[in-house]
Amino acid sequence: MSDVLLSVKGLTRRFDVSKPWLNRVIEREERQFLTANADVSFEIRKGETFALVGESGSGKSTIAKMIVGLLEPSAGEIRFDGQVMDFNSGAEMRKLRRRFQMIFQDPFASLNPRWRVGDIIAEPIHTFGLLTGAAVRQEVGRLLELVGLSASDAAKFPHEFSGGQRQRIAIARALSSRPEFIVCDEPTSALDVSVQAQILNLMRDLQDEFGLTYLLISHDLSVVRHMSNRIGVLYLGRLVEIADAKRLFVEPQHPYTRMLLDAVPDLALSGRRRTPVTGEIPNPINPPPGCAFHPRCPHVMDICRKRVPASIMTASGQAACHLLTDDEQKHASEVSS
Repeated sequence: MSDVLLSVKGLTRRFDVSKPWLNRVIEREERQFLTANADVSFEIRKGETFALVGESGSGKSTIAKMIVGLLEPSAGEIRFDGQVMDFNSGAEMRKLRRRFQMIFQDPFASLNPRWRVGDIIAEPIHTFGLLTGAAVRQEVGRLLELVGLSASDAAKFPHEFSGGQRQRIAIARALSSRPEFIVCDEPTSALDVSVQAQILNLMRDLQDEFGLTYLLISHDLSVVRHMSNRIGVLYLGRLVEIADAKRLFVEPQHPYTRMLLDAVPDLALSGRRRTPVTGEIPNPINPPPGCAFHPRCPHVMDICRKRVPASIMTASGQAACHLLTDDEQKHASEVSS
């Protein structure tokens, strides 16, 4: 039996950002498409935390929304526990849908301000028909206590809680359908640093207790290092590197990964040489040809401007960079010398 819980192959999402038809006719413009994700493939094993990192605009949240069905992929395939996820398949997809949930970035925006906390947490229980009557209230109280709140908090409204408490409510809601897989879309980015640590420790404790599998979306490398088993690095909608978390921080293979790590403050004052972050992420409507990172890459070669690099296996995982192929590596060493 495979230990892979979620498999993503060739996942692509394009958005039509064209002007209205009449404007295009008058201004003689073609339709425009924004490619948020292109040919993204990865696997998440049962019980692990797989993290997606990258700058804002790299397509992390778009992948999360496609996995939970909030967006439909333009191309590619998503498999959950070996079953192809077709969100238009009706009853079959409904059964599968109960097994995964999502924790959103902003806990206040994701909670209905007109509903009491008890009703918010109980909604998935009613939707999937898990419990009825007094058993629902008991389960809501148990979940609130599980995330560090009181069962009596069920009678309150979201605005009566702090940001960290609201995120605990969002976690309790996610757990109420008894899921196996949870997508965490920057769950601590809207919280104070001290509260972030509490929420992350809570998530790890819940993962150990219930055997949960996480997809963690974040731009904070310190959070990723604390939480994840494996990491995928996104740049302009493409995965440029996937590696074991410990190995990635020690032996990054892609220049973009090294640039992200160099941007982290050196609190140990090790004196290690650091390359400052340069340039900006390109326009996704009109991305550069070849490797999208080549305008910012300190090791750029002619082939980088012409051809998109294929993902190849490395000692720590896989990466997509022309520097990693034998011929280009020789050329790069000659240029640098």
